[in-house]
Amino acid sequence: MKKLILTTLLLTGIFISMVAQRIEPNYDESKVPVYELPPLLVSAKGKQIKSIKQWESIRRPEILEMFSSQMFGKTPGSPFTTSYEVVSVDANALDGKATCKQLRISFSNGNTVRSMLMLIYLPNHIKGKVPLFFAYNFDGNQTVSTDSGILFSNHTSENKRGLKVRRWPIEMIISKGYGVATACYHDIFYDEKDKHAESILPLLGYDPGQSLEGDSWQAIGAWAWGMSRAMDYFETDSRIDAKRIALMGHSRHGKAALWAGAQDQRFAIVISNESGCGGAALSKRAYGETVAVITNSFPHWFCPDFSRFANNEQSLPFDQHELIALIAPRPVYVASAVDDRWADPKGEYLSAFHAGEVYRLYGYEGLPSEEMPALNTPVISRVGYHIRTGVHDVTDFDWQCYLNFADKWMK
Repeated sequence: MKKLILTTLLLTGIFISMVAQRIEPNYDESKVPVYELPPLLVSAKGKQIKSIKQWESIRRPEILEMFSSQMFGKTPGSPFTTSYEVVSVDANALDGKATCKQLRISFSNGNTVRSMLMLIYLPNHIKGKVPLFFAYNFDGNQTVSTDSGILFSNHTSENKRGLKVRRWPIEMIISKGYGVATACYHDIFYDEKDKHAESILPLLGYDPGQSLEGDSWQAIGAWAWGMSRAMDYFETDSRIDAKRIALMGHSRHGKAALWAGAQDQRFAIVISNESGCGGAALSKRAYGETVAVITNSFPHWFCPDFSRFANNEQSLPFDQHELIALIAPRPVYVASAVDDRWADPKGEYLSAFHAGEVYRLYGYEGLPSEEMPALNTPVISRVGYHIRTGVHDVTDFDWQCYLNFADKWMK
């Protein structure tokens, strides 16, 4: 019931916003505008990109800069220090199947301190270093388990304990020989438009009294930054194989995961679960959620300049197939749900398909056809994809596909 109420409130808010702007979502393929995707392997100066060296030295930096300056914002380079405090260790979690560790990761610039509370489960039946999945949660670490010992940040509450257990099949992940770690994304940037001063932005030079520049970093950029800080920790943990970290994100977290994976090449696998507009879905299709809707409903997610493309997607000098291509040659997986039309499953698939051009440059197979696969039939080439039955969610089927994908590329 709580989930239904929260989902209803969110959708009602978006609907009211759309009505105010007289925006009606397009769910008709015949009304998708004619569009032309920016070429992946042609430089800004018109040079054909024919080698890995040219991609990595010329075209990849160009695409990275476009997303940085015109969509997600430029990541600040301000100095900060990091410290790790182990809060608790339970070597007999999940009836002895796992070790559960909780730690607080703190960031300081000498004046401002922010922290992220991380929850980690590691399989006890694996000796030595283990590969691991990392993903944010939406409402606090206590939502992924009913364990009363799991702590949570002060922006959430006890009554949410166990609320999202069904999205986190921790025992299934552990049984396959993988660890799983999570942190609440609110610890990095509380997901409301007026929370900049409470986020990690002041730590990195943001002055709450100043207006944001057009290419200023906001929430998605900050969440991606937090994912990389989690990776910093994994590199210090003797039980975790930091060279085999799979980064997974659902919905808005999927947008952040793609951006984190594009910037930080330490992530071995990047997984987008129904990330939609601003994530895996092609913007130029203007299907379901559009740039106009997302920048109006969530103005704090992207850099301010991204709103220039509201109702003007055809003028975008980039599109999301290029974001996915930035992850190459590392394995990437995009997942959709057939009833999640808002996230544009076809647009997500086409984005992943067209990114395959860069994977082929590296000698890997992308998705085999421009036609989407059948329902519940995953493709696990170097670019993975599935569309399952159901709605916008994370299910056991999704996780089983991700585990199989990781088995293929990380073991």
